[in-house]
Amino acid sequence: MASTQGAAEKAQVLVASNRGPVSYQVGEDGALTARRGGGGLVSGLSAIGSDAGSVWVCAALGDGDRAAVRRADGGLLPAEETGGQRVRMLDIDASVHAEAYNGIANSVLWFVHHMLYQTPLEPVFDREFRRQWASYEAYNRAFAEALAQEAAEGAAVLIQDYHLALAPRMLRQLRPDLRIGHFSHTPWAPPDYFRLLPDDIAAELLGGILGADRAAFLTRRWADAFVDCCHAVLGPGIPSGTRIGVHGLGADADFLRERAHKPDVDTWMAALREEIGPGRKAIVRVDRTELSKNIARGLLAYEQLLEDHPEWRERVVHVAFAYPSRQDLAVYREYTAEVQRVADEINERYGTADWTPVVLHVKDDFARSLAAYRLADVALVNPIRDGMNLVAKEVPVVSDEGCALVLSREAGAYEELGEDAFVVNPYDIAGTARALHEALSLQAGERAERSKRLAAAATALPPARWFLDQLEALTGQPS
Repeated sequence: MASTQGAAEKAQVLVASNRGPVSYQVGEDGALTARRGGGGLVSGLSAIGSDAGSVWVCAALGDGDRAAVRRADGGLLPAEETGGQRVRMLDIDASVHAEAYNGIANSVLWFVHHMLYQTPLEPVFDREFRRQWASYEAYNRAFAEALAQEAAEGAAVLIQDYHLALAPRMLRQLRPDLRIGHFSHTPWAPPDYFRLLPDDIAAELLGGILGADRAAFLTRRWADAFVDCCHAVLGPGIPSGTRIGVHGLGADADFLRERAHKPDVDTWMAALREEIGPGRKAIVRVDRTELSKNIARGLLAYEQLLEDHPEWRERVVHVAFAYPSRQDLAVYREYTAEVQRVADEINERYGTADWTPVVLHVKDDFARSLAAYRLADVALVNPIRDGMNLVAKEVPVVSDEGCALVLSREAGAYEELGEDAFVVNPYDIAGTARALHEALSLQAGERAERSKRLAAAATALPPARWFLDQLEALTGQPS
């Protein structure tokens, strides 16, 4: 099928990310079905308008995506399937992508930046690691070459996240005329932890990002950690002249409030109210079963609450949505099983004929998540480390009666929301239990006022503005 988008047209604004704004599924009849995604990048590219000459470069992630690329014109997908956006999808060899994505990005870089290693046993940077690192380099090179081909003279390129840390330098070597930005959506590890990486790899990662004109982060803390790593690994100063920026992604209030009052959300609210039971308070968490989200300790803190404050028994329910993540990795499957085990143990120990202390759901459902947001008396967000954590920002925006927020000081959102949250050390079970008790005990009026202030801070930089701010900071021109 030929693309209607014009393969020869060069782009003035480019975005690069592992996952694109559209994905494809192959039906039983062999037909392809396109499914559009959402999020800050989609909102941002839409905000600059169709006349801006933009293109999104992403990877084909499955068989459906690869089939779509093979039928496309030069990898550019048909506009009618992408919401009018120009999207170039790269059919990178499946084994190369798997080694770059799972072997390096998710099993090494994610673990370093979230400080997740059990260091007596891991990491082990051996010959297999070096082989996978070569795939990570090849994956980044494929993006750099595609961006170089698609970009107009002097175009602005916004490269996203830890998957593509090497691409800015590679692209700079191919196209020195471009204005290149890199944005990190994760935390950045402090130097002592970052230097678990082999010295040459640490230098290559930093040098890759320093190929950009501007490197940006979700919080000042992560930006400062990156600069500290540059000084520790590469020496004083940043000789490339790369500018450092901070853009704290906020919640999309208009979208969330409108979506949260659709009929399917109302239906889920009725179902959840029945599960919780009349007159009971709800502690809500919504997470992927990602190791950094700290779900198991959150459950243990809730158990400690029931032990220390028996007056809450049969008066509160912990609604925990733990959606499976990265189940192709054994450590994630084991963690998901552990979350289920702890929840079952709490229910067996404390549950009664008409009270289930933990209501755990593992099937992802956005409408149900929004229903839980609206019902929440307390939101529990206790990650070990998190670049931002949008759940902490979304719940106060959507909550019907206002909710209290129990928030880890290791979440990027703490920088903006800490003043009105009950802040916890994510490793401290007893301290988190105390915070849950204080949050549950909050008077309705104060809870509503806190929630209002949290919502205001949470929506200060909505996704479209977040994207445009980065673009303006890179180009020096208002978008």
